Amino acid sequence: MGRYGTGRQESEEERADRRWSDLLQEVRVAQTGVQILFGFLLTVVFSSRFADLPRTDHVIYLVTVFLGAAATGALIGPVALHRMLTGRSVKPQTVELASRLVVLGLALLLCTMGTALLLVLRVVLHDALAGWLLVPMVLWFVLCWFVLPLWARLRGERPTQTVPSDRSDAGASEP
Repeated sequence: MGRYGTGRQESEEERADRRWSDLLQEVRVAQTGVQILFGFLLTVVFSSRFADLPRTDHVIYLVTVFLGAAATGALIGPVALHRMLTGRSVKPQTVELASRLVVLGLALLLCTMGTALLLVLRVVLHDALAGWLLVPMVLWFVLCWFVLPLWARLRGERPTQTVPSDRSDAGASEP
C-alpha cells in the first residue's frame, strides 16, 4: 500500500486510477471557473473605459491577467501530463505530480481572484476601502481552499498500524 492507509483493498495501480479519476473531477470544477474568469479578463482591456483607468490599475490588470494565465496553465497541466505519460507505467507518479499542479493552480487562482477583486473594488470605491474589503475575502478563500482541507486532513490521519514486536509482553495492552 502507498504512503497513506486508504482503508480499501486496492493495488497501487487501482489506487492511482481512483485518485486520477477523483483529481479529474476536481480539475473540471476549477478549470471551468478559471477559464471563465480568464476569458472575461481578456475582454476588459477592450472596453472604452479601460484607457481612462490610472496606471496603477493597468498594472493590477496586467498582474491579474498573468496570474490567470498561470493558473490556467497549472490547472490544465494534469491533462498534458496524463496524455504524455499514458502507457509508461508511471501513473502513481503522474497522479502525484498532477495533484501538486492542481494545488499550485489553486494558489494562483487565489491570487488571480484577489487581484481581480482589488481592481474591481478600486474602480468602484476609489482606493481606501478596497484593501479593507479585499483582505477578508482573500482570507475567506485561504480558509476554504487551504486551511479547512489541511485541518480535515490532519484530523483524519490515522496512526500507522504497527506490528507487535517479538517481545514477551506483545499481547499486553499498550498505555
